[in-house]
Amino acid sequence: MKILLVRLRLVGDVVFTTPVIRAVRRKYPQAELTYLVEPPAAAVVQGNPHLDDVIVVPKASGLSRLMGDAALAWRLRRRAFDLAIDMHGGPRAAWLTWATGAPTRIGYDIKGRRWMYTTVVDRSPDLAPRHSVVNQWDLLRILGVEDCQPDRDAVEMAEEPRAVASVESRLAAAAIDASHPLVLIHVSAGNPFRRWPAMAFEDLVVGLAQRDAHRRIVLTSGPSEAAAAAGIASRARARLGPLAAAVPDLGEFDLAELRALAGRASVYIGGDSGPMHIAATTDTPIVALLGPTLPERSKPWRDPRLFSEIIDVSLPCRPCHQRTCEPGDFRCLTWIEPARVLDAAERALAAGTGSGSR
Repeated sequence: MKILLVRLRLVGDVVFTTPVIRAVRRKYPQAELTYLVEPPAAAVVQGNPHLDDVIVVPKASGLSRLMGDAALAWRLRRRAFDLAIDMHGGPRAAWLTWATGAPTRIGYDIKGRRWMYTTVVDRSPDLAPRHSVVNQWDLLRILGVEDCQPDRDAVEMAEEPRAVASVESRLAAAAIDASHPLVLIHVSAGNPFRRWPAMAFEDLVVGLAQRDAHRRIVLTSGPSEAAAAAGIASRARARLGPLAAAVPDLGEFDLAELRALAGRASVYIGGDSGPMHIAATTDTPIVALLGPTLPERSKPWRDPRLFSEIIDVSLPCRPCHQRTCEPGDFRCLTWIEPARVLDAAERALAAGTGSGSR
């Protein structure tokens, strides 16, 4: 049996599909299992132990995209898949799923696209207080797959030896060893509605270093916000003076390296973003800063026995569609005090680090 799983677009969304991968493999242990993904999130599933193949779809536009998708559709049709599951639901993902010609094609019941599937499944509303992993699990019910539980079906990302070696080399070059509690803070988010203010991150970094000068606090960001992360680190060092060594500059990290760094860290702190969900694939304690999104939908999906603390503010405007801030001041994030996050980080550090992976 040949099975194709389709999930395009964002890193966090692809991370949320990894429990589905494991469940499909459990249901069909002898199947040939292939995953279709775009380049930005490909590292999440490359090396996944339950997959036989990963097809990376180039992100293109205009005529080149049409030609590329037509060629890809022909390749997929020739693979003769028996089952295709579209976990995305976007126009491109739906069309590629249809183009496989698989006799069973499962997807969400979305107007204008339901005809591309042989079986359609109701899609939970975007703002419903229901986890994204559970929403995607709905696609498996027609196959008779049992309910999803985070302790058994946690998110997953394989640790890449090349990335582990790279991270260890950079830490060693910065004179960071196992005796240093490593605090990983990711300052980026997918959009401004999920981004904690730079000054708040700066105050957090300074507070963490002042409480324990032996800590090493590493700031990371998405490629487009590298300057913002560097600015936060630079201002924190200036404020720390003789303690500035607590905030080393280790450069930028790709997704595989970020996974390795998160696995090495004593605590991960950040907003609702792909990197937070990558951190959830490790045993490392997490402090999650959730603004417009609800914990019920976006919290780390992993064994509840692992330390994960959600920091948010209860507001009548939450959740929102993240198009316009109704109050205008992004209060779901700006009202999160650095002192509150600092205290949560201390609890996470006291809980101990897993320094491991699943």
